[in-house]
Amino acid sequence: MNDTTADDSASGSPDAEPQTLAAYVMICLALGVMLVALFWPAGTIDWRRGWLFYSLFVVCIFFGVGKIKRDNPELLTVRRKFQAGTKGWDLILAPLTILGFASILPFAALDDARFHWAPQSVWVQLAGYALFCAGFAGTTWAQSVNRFFEASVRIQTDRGHTVVETGPYAWIRHPGYAFAIVMCVGMALSLGSLVALIPVAVMAIVLAIRTLAEDGLLKRDLAGYSDYAARVKHRWIPGVW
Repeated sequence: MNDTTADDSASGSPDAEPQTLAAYVMICLALGVMLVALFWPAGTIDWRRGWLFYSLFVVCIFFGVGKIKRDNPELLTVRRKFQAGTKGWDLILAPLTILGFASILPFAALDDARFHWAPQSVWVQLAGYALFCAGFAGTTWAQSVNRFFEASVRIQTDRGHTVVETGPYAWIRHPGYAFAIVMCVGMALSLGSLVALIPVAVMAIVLAIRTLAEDGLLKRDLAGYSDYAARVKHRWIPGVW
């Protein structure tokens, strides 16, 4: 993800509907891959926690896509691939972020469904669902107000890149990253796995590095961002960092 700030206007295009349909097809394919990543390592399809999480994830995905389609429709198109001008360092960091996210599922499956390395109570699972829903809602909120929330980091001069201070960007500079970590912690716990927090920790480190690199780029090359950073002082957590 690219948590770059931008104005919150959206523009349509003549081929918007086919592109939106293509985005939905990609989402369905990704959900299919998720099924494999969950239940192949589990060694069984009789994994209740896996099915409960997957069902909630599907509902959240289509709710989130519906909100983004309403508020920021062009994002469904631009996030389908890395755009020209992506910074070289993000060609490494962005895939590492995706790999960390994807690894949560097989780690949890191996732990909770197959080997039972660290069994967790239903209360841990419920806390996980609360964190997952909060993180997912926050990430969707950030994407719905930021039309430049692309899949990779670049200065989007071709799209009129400007700074935005609406929505969660009024409090922290990189809410997409911050909420994504909350969501991923929730994913691991809702699947009943502390072991799955290992890839979450790796992903958090990668996102922290990415945040610092992106912040430096924006301060140097995006007009108005330095003033914005002086007003909104924290990247992820108000009063902390």
